[in-house]
Amino acid sequence: MNTVTEKPLRSTQQWQAADAAHFLHPFTDFQSLAKKGSRIITRADNIYLWDSEGHKILDAMSGLWCVNVGYGQRALVDAASRQMAELPFYNAFFQTATPPAIELAELLASVTPPQFQHVFFSGSGSEGNDTVVRMVRRYWDVLGQPQRQVVISRINAYHGSTMAGASLGGMSGMHAQGGLPIPGITHIEQPHWWEHGRKLGLDREGFGLMAAGWLEQKILEIGADKVAAFIGEPVQGAGGVIVPPDSYWPEIQRICDKYGILLVSDEVICGFGRTGQWFGCETVGSRPDLMTFAKGVTSGYVPLGGVMVGERVAKVLIEQGGEFAHGYTYSGHPVACAVALANIRLIQQLKLVEHVRDDVGPYLAEQFRGLAEHPLVGEAQTCGLMGALQLVKDKASGTPFPAELEFGMVCRGHCFANGLIMRAVGDRMIIAPPLVITRAQVDEMVALIRRCLDLALADAQRAGWLA
Repeated sequence: MNTVTEKPLRSTQQWQAADAAHFLHPFTDFQSLAKKGSRIITRADNIYLWDSEGHKILDAMSGLWCVNVGYGQRALVDAASRQMAELPFYNAFFQTATPPAIELAELLASVTPPQFQHVFFSGSGSEGNDTVVRMVRRYWDVLGQPQRQVVISRINAYHGSTMAGASLGGMSGMHAQGGLPIPGITHIEQPHWWEHGRKLGLDREGFGLMAAGWLEQKILEIGADKVAAFIGEPVQGAGGVIVPPDSYWPEIQRICDKYGILLVSDEVICGFGRTGQWFGCETVGSRPDLMTFAKGVTSGYVPLGGVMVGERVAKVLIEQGGEFAHGYTYSGHPVACAVALANIRLIQQLKLVEHVRDDVGPYLAEQFRGLAEHPLVGEAQTCGLMGALQLVKDKASGTPFPAELEFGMVCRGHCFANGLIMRAVGDRMIIAPPLVITRAQVDEMVALIRRCLDLALADAQRAGWLA
């Protein structure tokens, strides 16, 4: 009989050494991290994490925008365990399906807007957006318009880091590496009032119409007969929680309708309750033809993504398209689908969408209005359980800190040192806490944010950066 000997726990330094020796992290300067040493997270519960040194951390970013139901939910763990024991894997090739994939497709059709009755599964949001590019081009090809290849996206958008996903995204740092974007993808400016509309002296609604008009200008520049689709996040997440003016998305919808262009809503961050509706398109008032999802579909417990396919597209692909030569080994993975089923049912059971819409979302907005009074904050924005604080050197004029100071990282450093995970996008500090957060925990989070803003302000005063 074999005896299993439990390995002793490693020290933080041992974990860091092994990490530096073998693990290449995403979006990381490998050499710099190896010198500094990674933060080692060892356990989690509800909205909190603990590191290898025993420090408790409030996770105001839901892992990576994904742990919607919070950490430690037994229903999801048990669903994975049961499915692993019964059928750990089978693929969706060879004209084969598994019950969890079928059941999840059925459930997704019931919680998404009514135009969506079909789903194509992937393993991530990036893979989902690669699927979108393949699918919209196939759609137009089947309709006898193969020249409609161009997909329009936005500067500072994020749609993943695969070849097509990174091309769809509008991050200049990503496009500088790897010969991106790939052909047939172009970008318009983002609907960022603070960055653009404020400087032009426009109110938010007027700017929203102007920003949407950039899409029509680009369509006419390219030729409507060559444009396949427009893709956008309802609220730009990784770009800095850029909440567009209310006038923006209805005008985008009108323009897409006018030229017959497919509208794609990237719901990887905004889906499954984050904005106070099941999906962000419902919050902003758009009617997409395709909808990418991931993250919140399983609350990040296991990887899963996909594309909801509206009937306009599905009808053509099903009735006229023949074989769609695209797919993944893990499309409809039974364990991932079983966890997603448990996750969506838990969101329904706990009424988390209503919790965000009617309770903690409005409460977070109220608390962020208070943070807007801080000397460092030029603008505070929220949408559901997403929030952003624009840090400025001079509040009256909105003058930014010099880029070389990387002042957002100064503030983020204080967050990490004081038990708060808050992300810096340039000088824009952003949050997206788990949807299970309570009002008391919002108060706790906001108190930590205020403390870190005060510490960053003291740094700026000592360094003479405010002069």
